[in-house]
Amino acid sequence: MEFLFAYITAPDAEEARRLGKILVAERLAACVNILPSMESHYWWNGKMESAHEAVLIAKTRAGLRDELLERVRALHPAERPCVVFLPLASGDPDYLAWIAAETEAP
Repeated sequence: MEFLFAYITAPDAEEARRLGKILVAERLAACVNILPSMESHYWWNGKMESAHEAVLIAKTRAGLRDELLERVRALHPAERPCVVFLPLASGDPDYLAWIAAETEAP
């Protein structure tokens, strides 16, 4: 079984918490970590923008990638939310088994 980190940005920590709780409640992620504050600089519609955002890191199975992406798109307030997936090359087998178990339907 393959596992991923989903790196997701949100406009603030409150929104990251809301998204994270839904992803865990719906078993699309076993766990989420929220980094409440970061500064972003990026191009949007031809001009340089800056914003303070929050980061959400969701731990999930690779088989849930598309479903998690679609759920974040449906819930996120941004027109084009940052959702990227990072493959986990390895990890503590017991921890990975926990992710697998917690992302299965009850």
